[in-house]
Amino acid sequence: MVYQPAAGARDLLPLDVAQKRWIEDRLQQVFHRWGYHRIITSTLERMDTLMAGEAIQRQMVIQLQNGEDEELGLRPELTASIARAVVTRMAGVTYPQRLYYNANVFRRTWANRHNRQQEFYQAGVELLGVGGLLANTEVLLLAGNCLTALGLQDWHLILGEAGITRSLLDAFPADLRSQVRSAIANLDRITIDNLPLSDQLRERARIMLDLRGNSTDVLQKVSSLNLDAEQQEAVNNLKSLVELLESGRKIPIILDLSLIQTIDYYTGIVFEVVSNHGSQARVLGRGGRYDQLLGLYHPQKQKIPGIGFVLNIEDLYQVLLPTQQLPQATPVSDWLIVPETPTAEAAAFTYAQKLRESTNLVRVEMDLGGRDAQAIRQYARDRSIAQIAWIKADGSPTIEALR
Repeated sequence: MVYQPAAGARDLLPLDVAQKRWIEDRLQQVFHRWGYHRIITSTLERMDTLMAGEAIQRQMVIQLQNGEDEELGLRPELTASIARAVVTRMAGVTYPQRLYYNANVFRRTWANRHNRQQEFYQAGVELLGVGGLLANTEVLLLAGNCLTALGLQDWHLILGEAGITRSLLDAFPADLRSQVRSAIANLDRITIDNLPLSDQLRERARIMLDLRGNSTDVLQKVSSLNLDAEQQEAVNNLKSLVELLESGRKIPIILDLSLIQTIDYYTGIVFEVVSNHGSQARVLGRGGRYDQLLGLYHPQKQKIPGIGFVLNIEDLYQVLLPTQQLPQATPVSDWLIVPETPTAEAAAFTYAQKLRESTNLVRVEMDLGGRDAQAIRQYARDRSIAQIAWIKADGSPTIEALR
C-alpha cells in the first residue's frame, strides 16, 4: 500500500518551503516597515463565527465536530477570525490597529476535478478602527509596495466601490435586483438583455456593465446616471482616492464599478490585484472596506470600521517562478564537522556550537559516523558543503576547503 496525502492536501518539500519563505519574508518586511503587527488566530473556529459576516458559503467550510456537539470549521479565510479576536480579546486598545497575518486556510471546493486543492497559504493585512480617504490610500499603497518588494513589474489594481454599485442597483425592481446584481458581477450581458426591464432600466444596467476603464471616463459615465447627493459624495470620494494614488507612486489602476461581490461583505472600496504576466491575467489577491463586520462580533454591537487585503501565496509563486528570483535549491550547509577519533567527539560538538553562535547565520552539520574519509568528502561535495573541519581530541581543527 502506498500512503498518500488526503484528497486536496499536499506536502511542501524543503525546496518548496524555501521558495514559499522567500515570498513570505519579503512581504513580512514590508508589513513591518508600515507599522503592522502579526496576529495569529485559531485554525478552528465556531461555525457561527464563520457565518456571521456572510463572507463565505457554509458548504465551502470543512466542518468538524467536538465531543460537545459544537459545530466547528477550519477557517476558510482570516478576516472573520481577526474581527472576532479584536472585539473579544483586544477591548480597550487604541485605534487604529494595524495587523497582518501569514497563515493557511482551508476551503472545500465542489469542482469536478479530482483532488482539488483545499489548503491554501495567504498573507494579508487588516487596518481596523479608522475609515476615510487616508486609510483607503494606505492599504492600496501597501498592496502596491508588497508587489514591488517581490520584484513584480507587470501588474495593476482593479478598483471598485461596492457602496456606489449597490446603491445604483436600488433603482431596479426588488424582485429582479439580485439577478441584475449577479449579471453585473459576472459581466453577463445576455442576462441583462433578457430580463423584463424597462428600456430606461436596461440602458442603466448596460451602462453599469461598462463602468470599467480609465478613471476619468468611468467617473464621467457614472455621473450621467442622475445620482442623488449621497451617491455623488461617494463618487467624489472615489475620485479623490484615485487622484491621490495616481499623484505619487503611479499605481496602475483600472476603475471598475461593475466590480461587486454577490455577497454583502464589502461596504466601500473593493479591489483586486491582477498580474498581467504571461498570456493570461491572474488575480494575486483582493481586498476592500468592511465597516459593518466587526460590529457583528462586538458584545455591544459597536461599529468599528475596517479595510484589508489578502495575497495568495500560490498565485504569487506561479508568477514569480519563471523569473528565476525564487531560490533554485535548498540552502547548503557551510561546514561539516568530523571528529577524527571517538575521543574527539565531545570536542567536535563544542567546535560546531562555536561556529553556530556566530552573529551571522552559519549552517553547521556534524558527521554522525559510519563513513571513511573518502565517503565523507563525497557526501560534502554532493551537498555542496564548502568546508570540512577535522577535529582532534584536543579540539584543534584541520580545515579542508572543498572545490
